[in-house]
Amino acid sequence: MDELNMDSQNLSMIEVLGGNKNYQVISFYNNRFTEVPKFIWKQKDLEILNLGGNEIKVISKKIGELQRLSMLDLGHNEIKQLPNEIGQLKSLDGFLYLSNNRLKELPDSIDNLRKLRYLNATDNQLTALPKEIGKMKKLVELRFYNNRITKLPKSIVELSKLRELHLMNNALCFLPKKVGKLGALRILDLEKNEIEKLPESIGELKKIRIFNLRFNKIVSLPKSIGKLTSLIHLDLRANRLETLPKSILKLNKLEKLDLRWNNNLKIPKWIFLLEKRGCLVYV
Repeated sequence: MDELNMDSQNLSMIEVLGGNKNYQVISFYNNRFTEVPKFIWKQKDLEILNLGGNEIKVISKKIGELQRLSMLDLGHNEIKQLPNEIGQLKSLDGFLYLSNNRLKELPDSIDNLRKLRYLNATDNQLTALPKEIGKMKKLVELRFYNNRITKLPKSIVELSKLRELHLMNNALCFLPKKVGKLGALRILDLEKNEIEKLPESIGELKKIRIFNLRFNKIVSLPKSIGKLTSLIHLDLRANRLETLPKSILKLNKLEKLDLRWNNNLKIPKWIFLLEKRGCLVYV
């Protein structure tokens, strides 16, 4: 496999390299490029492209011509908008990194990336996700923390293979009613949002192990929370809880329950039963 690696070389501009040579891997990570070197758009055999950690502001429509790409890293740049042509990268089956840019939206065409497994768009300015994100059936991990997302599209519940969903530090007020359809989910991180209530279907997340709800506005939990039989860690710090459902006692695998900073919470007498079986309870 022909590879061109010029990581961390303090480069700001580069001319055409290697004549007509075709590369399968190109990495210019951690340089000072303000635009994508033009010779890259001619690399028809390119499978892995890493342009992370530069100062790139614009991505050309020609990116859609890199039909063999399986991994693309555009993270830690200054990109404000992605061209619709990114949806033409139908061989992208590994990772797409878009974190730490200035994106306010993702193009709707991104849902054409039906083979993609990992999507990271953290630390941007996103207010919403593509409406048809549920068509990206191969996704196993989504990271959208540190954005401004106010609502999740209904279609997100169709991601039946999704194992990790990271939405920390957004502006979500509620979850989709059918969130329980995300049956493969292991980690759900909703820290620092505006959520007031969980849907009853939350109890259908039978495989979830880590559930982080720290710093929200939740007053009460649905009884169905007791159906999360794989749950190991439940973080409820800094909410507005007043009561707890006794169904929590059914969480036989629970190792840690954090209830601190719920000023109006009346700690139930049965909580000692959790501690008795070895669960750490912080109140």
